[in-house]
Amino acid sequence: MVQELADIGLRIQGLREACDVSQEEMAQELGVDLATYQEWEATGQDVPISAIYHMAHHFGVEFTEILTGTAAKLETYHVVKNGEGREVDRYPGYHFEDLAWRYTGKIMQPLLVVLEPSVEAAELVTHTGQEFNLVLDGTVVVTWGDKEFELEAGDCIYFNPQYPHGQRCKGDKPARFVTIIAE
Repeated sequence: MVQELADIGLRIQGLREACDVSQEEMAQELGVDLATYQEWEATGQDVPISAIYHMAHHFGVEFTEILTGTAAKLETYHVVKNGEGREVDRYPGYHFEDLAWRYTGKIMQPLLVVLEPSVEAAELVTHTGQEFNLVLDGTVVVTWGDKEFELEAGDCIYFNPQYPHGQRCKGDKPARFVTIIAE
């Protein structure tokens, strides 16, 4: 929801202020103009995943603390809807080069997944680590445990993949999503 995105901006602002870092200094460190950085803090929208990781590292917190508001290891899931009918291509942070982040010392590169339409239930798998999925186009139904989430372009889900999970394409055209798995 839009409120969840705004909360990310507030968490970034709070951490920056607690560390006594100015907006100008943070924008310079991230290599963005001041207006862009100020928009990130104000709305939480369009923040590249790589920038969230960089800020988490700079402020000495876990990536999940900025994303979900809790410092605890991710045990469940967190869904962010892009809202307002905005197209995913308008989110500069969703370009592939910005989707890798460092997690426990590893750089995890994004994997593009293309799903053909299907009415069959998703094949469920489990693995260690944490997983991030971002829908680029189409409709992806993510099954996680006994829950199902219908995600459209621009929506993302971040979850613990130790629970059975899978993805399938809903609709009549193929869907594409980026997945990143942090071991």
